[in-house]
Amino acid sequence: MRALELGTRGELRERLNALVLAGVKTATTGLLAEYAEETEGLEFVGERLALLGNDGDRVATIEISGVELTDFAGVTWEHAAAEGEGDRSLEEWRAGHSLFWESIGTPVDEKTPLVCLRFRLVTGA
Repeated sequence: MRALELGTRGELRERLNALVLAGVKTATTGLLAEYAEETEGLEFVGERLALLGNDGDRVATIEISGVELTDFAGVTWEHAAAEGEGDRSLEEWRAGHSLFWESIGTPVDEKTPLVCLRFRLVTGA
């Protein structure tokens, strides 16, 4: 079983994992370039992934229900809202994600290719 690590280690990952476990977070967005860097294939509908905590331990199992390739400008409010992180608008989601990616050394623009994943919680650890 492949794994999924949300956000960066520490408080952010703990918060995002808690949202998944609470059923609030049912989507996430990643940079397509990271798949190439890690020589990782895209997830596929029906695939089950181990959701990992800060120590690399499995905190849950999720099942992919949707995979969409788009660019930063193409992310919809429906997807952004499904991320469950409290954004009140698509503009707020874009600003927050842009700041996050910039903070980890990967600034984005409107044409940056992204992978939008939808998922459901199968079971907690």
